[in-house]
Parts: sequence; structure tokens; C-alpha cells
Amino acid sequence: MTIEAAERARGEAGVTIDMIEAAAERLRGEALVSPLLSSPALDRIAGRRVLVKAECLQETGSFKLRGGWAALSAMAPEARAQGVIAVSSGNHAQGVARAAARFGVPAVIVMPSDAPRGKIEATRAWGAEIVPYDRATGDRDALVAALAAERGLTLVRPFDDPQVIAGQGTVGLELAAQAAAAGVERAEVLIPCGGGGLTAGVALALAARAPGLTARPVEPEGFDDTARSLAAGRIVSNAARAGSICDAILTPQPGALTFPIMARLCGPGLAVGEDAALRAMAAAFAHLRLVLEPGGAVALAAALFDPQAASGDTVIAIASGGNVGAGTFRMALDRAGDAP
Repeated sequence: MTIEAAERARGEAGVTIDMIEAAAERLRGEALVSPLLSSPALDRIAGRRVLVKAECLQETGSFKLRGGWAALSAMAPEARAQGVIAVSSGNHAQGVARAAARFGVPAVIVMPSDAPRGKIEATRAWGAEIVPYDRATGDRDALVAALAAERGLTLVRPFDDPQVIAGQGTVGLELAAQAAAAGVERAEVLIPCGGGGLTAGVALALAARAPGLTARPVEPEGFDDTARSLAAGRIVSNAARAGSICDAILTPQPGALTFPIMARLCGPGLAVGEDAALRAMAAAFAHLRLVLEPGGAVALAAALFDPQAASGDTVIAIASGGNVGAGTFRMALDRAGDAP
């Protein structure tokens, strides 16, 4: 699908800086203004200044809290009262479940059966009903459509929703102000990317508030559909649907709404291997005392270990999530000795 076809198929996303700023107002008191952190040790590893925006410190462990609240808080009260439904491997699930709990409305979350157990239990703890499906063979969309129709639920898409994109874009508003305060006028901003909601939202905010900062999506090797789509000028899909420890950012292809935004505003995409993601997790824990999940660490991995990740003397990485199981985190810490 070309950029033009994507726009015709779903229409313009219609996300503006005014929408992002309105989402920021609604998020006041709900989302943490996540800090922009640094460490001389990370600078040494990367060979340049590295700044890390720690979205893993949100209450649900990821930036997805923002999009979930932005979407539900923008809904008509009558529709919201009927309940919401979402599809997620865990982070969007928790963001929507938390927002639903805060509003006192039902939430049904359709989750892949191979989602990490910790994410499933954390989502259930917010009071959501969990409906599992097989990521490789299940017809997720048909299941969601049937449940939504049967119960009168409103679907909250994980990335292809204007209000969700606006909510994620509030990360970019904060980053623009924080970078200016740190004296950074020009830098590449590396963003973990699945369907592109965070990347598109941040790119829109930066274009309006910090045009010297350029968003670049980062994905796992073998699941770099956004990078390949940007290079091709049209939406292309991943051959595989599962098989990476970076479960939080595994999507078949970029969104029909997010892709045109990324194509217009983002630099080339990057892909990193699982070992680099694990080493980045170890480095984040050792030098920033941050706990990251593999998908949330890919941008930092590119910043630390990929010389092509930035051309200037400063690079910014968004640490998008920290919902990691103990076994995977132990695997990461075992890589600590491998880092320079």
C-alpha cells in the first residue's frame, strides 16, 4: 500500500498540535512528566552524549498509559459507559484497563496467548476481562468485531487512532521542552516502534515545537516493517508474526494513519538484534537504575551500539517500557559483562 493509498483507505489522521496539547491537558495529573536522564558511562559507550527519556516510569510501566487515557477521556460519556475493548500484548492493555478503571467502565482486552504472564496478570489487576487468541493463527480482528458488536463496546486501537496518537505525542511535547532546557537544539530522537503511534505522535510534536529534533523509528531485526516501509515508500508487512523477545513492538505492519505521518516527518528506520536490546537493558539498569523490557530498550540499543543511529554529538532515546519478566531480565543482566 502506498502512502497515498493509505490516506485514501483510512483518511487523514487529522492529528494536530492542538490535539496533542489538549491531550496533555487531559493527562495532567494522570501521566508522569518522565525525566530526561543521562550518564557519563552511557556517553562513553556510545561515543556521544546520550539522553534517555524514561517512559518506563509511568504507573503502568510504559508510555501506553498516555494513549489509553487520551482516548477514553475524549469519548462521549454515553459510549464510554458501555465499555471499551482493545487488542494488546500487554502495554496498551494496561493503559486502556487503567483508564477504564479510573472511569469506572468495563474493559475487555484481547491478548495473544503468548503474551508475558506478568503483563496478563497486571492487566487483569486493573479489573479488565482478558480474552486470549493465537497470535500466529487466530483471526484477531474477527474476534474483536464480534465482541464489540455483541456487547456494544468501543474499540480503542493501539496506534491507528487519532486520540491515541495525540496522547502518545505528549511525550514529544515534554521532550521538546526538556531538550531545550538541556541545550540540545539538534539531535536524532530514537523511538521504539511497533505500529507507529508513539513515533508518529512524537514526530508531530517535534515538528511543531522542536524542528531541530528528528524522530527515527527503531525495531527488532526481522520485524522491521516500518523501516522497510519507509524505504519503499509504501506499507510492507513482516513475514513472521511472532518469534522475538521484543513482544511489545511486534506488529504485522505500520498503521494506515501512522505511516503517512512517519513517511513525512521521520528519518530512516533502524533495526537492532535481540542481544543488543538485552545489553541495553543491562546498561540502563547499571547506569540509570532503570528496568526496561526488550521492546522498550531497542532505541537505547541503537543509541549505544549502532554508529549509524545518529550523525551529531547528541542522541536521544526513548525508553518506552519496563514490563519485563524476571527470566528475561536475568538474561539481560547476564549481558552486563559484555558491554564496553
